[in-house]
Amino acid sequence: MTETLSTPSRTRLPGKALFGLFLAGFVAILTECLPAGLLPAMSATLHTDVALTGQVVTIYALATAIGAIPLSRLTANWPRRHVLMVALTVVLVTNALTALSTDYTLTMIIRFVAGLGTAMVWPHLAGYAARLAPEGRQGRAVAIASAGTPLGLALGIPLGAAIGSIGGWELAFYAAAVLAGLNMLWMAATLPNRPGEPVDDRFALTRVLLIPGLRTVLFALTAYMVAHNILYTYVTDFLAYAGMASQAGWVLFAFGVTSVLSVVVVGTHIDHHLRRLTVGSTVLFGASALVLAVLAGLPVLVYVAAAAWGLAFGSSPSLFIVAGMKTTGEAAHVAQSIIITVFSGSIAVGGFVGGLLIDGLGTASITWATLILLIAAAAAVIGGRRHAFPKGA
Repeated sequence: MTETLSTPSRTRLPGKALFGLFLAGFVAILTECLPAGLLPAMSATLHTDVALTGQVVTIYALATAIGAIPLSRLTANWPRRHVLMVALTVVLVTNALTALSTDYTLTMIIRFVAGLGTAMVWPHLAGYAARLAPEGRQGRAVAIASAGTPLGLALGIPLGAAIGSIGGWELAFYAAAVLAGLNMLWMAATLPNRPGEPVDDRFALTRVLLIPGLRTVLFALTAYMVAHNILYTYVTDFLAYAGMASQAGWVLFAFGVTSVLSVVVVGTHIDHHLRRLTVGSTVLFGASALVLAVLAGLPVLVYVAAAAWGLAFGSSPSLFIVAGMKTTGEAAHVAQSIIITVFSGSIAVGGFVGGLLIDGLGTASITWATLILLIAAAAAVIGGRRHAFPKGA
């Protein structure tokens, strides 16, 4: 059968289309993370301190969390590619405006709007990918499309810092705007359009939340992502505490490399080993946190722990998204919006809680808080063998 833009192959994954979805997730999370690697320079331009400037990340995540469900319902009848095109247009314009702004209040407003743009990207990636994939390979398609998010999280801070060091923090945002434009062109050429999915009263939010297993998935996701963001948001502070401030770039590089490897491993096996992979991810991340908490004085083990953390985290969004989709069946499109709301809210909560811990208990406390949350996440995943993470899934 000849593969066309409108009719993907029934036997193999539509690689070009999935790359467009992957890139959309990458652009969205890159836009969110960019300021974290540029805070000193941005602070000077906006005439604020670093802590206050850091809230441009928080407000972006909050906007995404607030907007995911209502915007998904508002655009439910729109063709799927149109939704992503509008969303990426918002991201493109707001990145350019962020680079131009020298006023803190205006920048915060722009970043809030940018977060709303992202709120229209993430809820659609998994479902879109699943609809494009042949039967039996939906999980792998979702893993590929969702991989842009963890890779953006892994690479966003070092990439932003590297570009900013070359041409100023504004150049990093202009580059993100250009990447969004290129993403739109790629989608226009390769991504088959799919009709919208009208809101079905059977799948009201409250009813979907009562589906057995979904709340367990959401709890595990929340604990996992808050844990990650407590540690990742303040990883440079932790490395300074460990006497490795000058090696932060290399530690993040180790994390990023294994995150990419995770995408390959999980994407290959997610359709048949979802439970094992999710248990492995939570347990491995927990072990990494334990090493960082107890053995931070040994640089070699910090590198090993960072690499293991990246391997665990790399495809974790895909694992929880696929678990939510399998748990909710026909209501999967609603569950995706809920999951993205929880995911984005966890980014904001993690950064906020991490700051409180450092101020109140010291930098070392963030590793112990991370470990406690991961124990809770692992318990939920292991215990959810009936509905959320069933055996054989």
